[in-house]
Amino acid sequence: MSEHDHQHDSNKPVLEHHHTVWAEILCHLPYAIFSVAFALICLSFLSYSGTGSDIASMTYRLFHNFHYLHLLFAATGTVLTFRRYSQNIFLGIIVGFLVPAIFCTISDAFLPYLGGKLVNLNMHFHWCFLTHLDTVLPFLFVGMLNGWVMSSHASNLQLFYSLGFHFIHILISSMAAVLYLVSFGFYDWWAKMGFVFVFLIGAVLIPCTLSDIVVPMLFAKNKKLKK
Repeated sequence: MSEHDHQHDSNKPVLEHHHTVWAEILCHLPYAIFSVAFALICLSFLSYSGTGSDIASMTYRLFHNFHYLHLLFAATGTVLTFRRYSQNIFLGIIVGFLVPAIFCTISDAFLPYLGGKLVNLNMHFHWCFLTHLDTVLPFLFVGMLNGWVMSSHASNLQLFYSLGFHFIHILISSMAAVLYLVSFGFYDWWAKMGFVFVFLIGAVLIPCTLSDIVVPMLFAKNKKLKK
């Protein structure tokens, strides 16, 4: 390879996505499978540490902790992906706020709530943006700031995020989803563990992939919005 070719290759973006939505989902499927499995392991230990109202109270608190952290990681990933394809600051702020707010709610609360309803449970729907906005916003805004800072650093830092934090992002979402199930009505989840496992894989895989990669990339690459 000539020196000119070497310089040309070194200037290529490290993280370019040319995959379809389906390809991205398949790429992240192993992350989701192992994350949900690990989340169920953690939930198993929690279930044996107490009974009844004690478990419900514990999982309720832990759900909120993981949901807030999920917003942090999701906002970081959303902004980082958007900034790789567009420098539109105003649109970046809108996408960085709305995309994680929507998809974290879907994966952590709405889909677990729907899963409980599918097995005829009297699940309660809880939306933290209505009840805990003062706590939600700091994690969301710091995540956006973190993504903005990381996007201005060297590409090897972005590569580290892509390879490592995608898994952590999905793991945190898995923990939030399983904790929501228990804290809001799915107390005998172990009796339907197969359903819980398969349902949660989809519940965290699709929203997290859309939030981290697909949706911010589509907004950033939209020629009409770039203007």
